[in-house]
Amino acid sequence: MVARRAEEVFLEMAWEVGLLALLSALIYPGIIFLVVIALFYQWVDRRFYAKLQNRYGPIYTGPRGILQPVADLIKLLAKEDIEPSAVDKQIFRAVPVLILTMPLTALFMIPITGTWALASFEGDLIFIIFLMTLIAILAFLGGWSSTNIFSTLGGMRAALQALGYEVPMAVSFMGPAILAGSLSVSKIVQWQASHGLWAILLNPLGFGIVIVAFLAELERIPFDIPEAETEIVAGWQTEFSGRKLALIRLALDLELVLASGLVTALFLGGPTGPIPIIPGIAWFMIKTLVLVLIFSNLRALFARFRIDQMVSGSWKYLVPLSILQIVMLELLLGWLSF
Repeated sequence: MVARRAEEVFLEMAWEVGLLALLSALIYPGIIFLVVIALFYQWVDRRFYAKLQNRYGPIYTGPRGILQPVADLIKLLAKEDIEPSAVDKQIFRAVPVLILTMPLTALFMIPITGTWALASFEGDLIFIIFLMTLIAILAFLGGWSSTNIFSTLGGMRAALQALGYEVPMAVSFMGPAILAGSLSVSKIVQWQASHGLWAILLNPLGFGIVIVAFLAELERIPFDIPEAETEIVAGWQTEFSGRKLALIRLALDLELVLASGLVTALFLGGPTGPIPIIPGIAWFMIKTLVLVLIFSNLRALFARFRIDQMVSGSWKYLVPLSILQIVMLELLLGWLSF
């Protein structure tokens, strides 16, 4: 009887834990929460970018246009999904779904409400880099499978651009990893929390390189080369419409959350702050919103680079600087003896 009762209690606890994990993955801080915050950050980005250009931005749908991203998503989902006859149908249909799952999967490994992420393991930082590389590959496949000259050019530009920014970005990620002695994003956040010190204070050069690299990852001005509307219509996205385009646009919004969330975790202490009474999710929102405004500001300041300028500039300047910041960090650690 005792053994049977213990088994029932164990099964009941396992059910509750499993249900809690499922709710966390689906609702908070899981998929639904991430989609909502991605649409909110799109609104913040559009409003701030419009102010920098002396425009209004979204103003009609919802208070101050806050529901405009939701309306745009619904509109695209309801539109006719046109599929040209010459496209490679299997790849063309798979790209929007896969490109949406990449940032969602990566976001599960970033701490949002506390020092532990929903999915955390040693080496998850390397896995996030791998997922971001897949996003660039999927952009290339999306353009190539469209068999449209503008899409093909956009896809080739996306692949070439990835050659420029992926290396310095990955090397710069190693700075916080060296500080914490771990390749786990959660452990890097915990190291900063335990030392009361943000990694940006010891490694500002790495922070700057990552910001520039993420502008290229997000395909934002001055690195909006793969989808330059004044040159190649919409680049690799030209032939996508309806539901497929809605998924791609949502994936780009989630990428913005991923970029700001990852920089927050690696360089700004993640969802921890100097005032303990403020919950972790509030610190996460404050820090990531500041980064969204930085991305918007840089987007408004510069004009588009040519693809050759971007790639050569990355290899001539960003790669050497990313290696330099590792050397400087090692020397600093030896001096401070952390």
